[in-house]
Amino acid sequence: QVQLAQSGGGSVEVGGSLRLSCEASGIDSASWCLAWYREVPGKAREGVGSIASDDKTEYADSVKGRFTIGKERAKNLLTLQMDGLKPEDAATYYCGAGPLSDLGCRGVLIYPDGMSYWGKGTLVTVAT
Repeated sequence: QVQLAQSGGGSVEVGGSLRLSCEASGIDSASWCLAWYREVPGKAREGVGSIASDDKTEYADSVKGRFTIGKERAKNLLTLQMDGLKPEDAATYYCGAGPLSDLGCRGVLIYPDGMSYWGKGTLVTVAT
């Protein structure tokens, strides 16, 4: 059984940092396409960052230079380091995993249908 267990998140002041984690079980996450998405009520889920099995990463323009996606292979862990948080970053963040090729992983931020499994979400609030 595949599970993506999320942790991290919480409340932070503008300009602060948070780190989200997503521990995968039941898959070898290092060989899958992994990604982070976020969602606010009334809006579509937005791709934040992705990392392919070849470790190539992609980011939404809105978070480039501030967020860093990473993998800890030994722990089967996906992470998202968020620095310089802005009020517009407040959302529920979800991790996703999909058995996609490195090429297929390139577009998952726009086309999340390739994700086969999802975490349950973790809330991030940014206080002004």
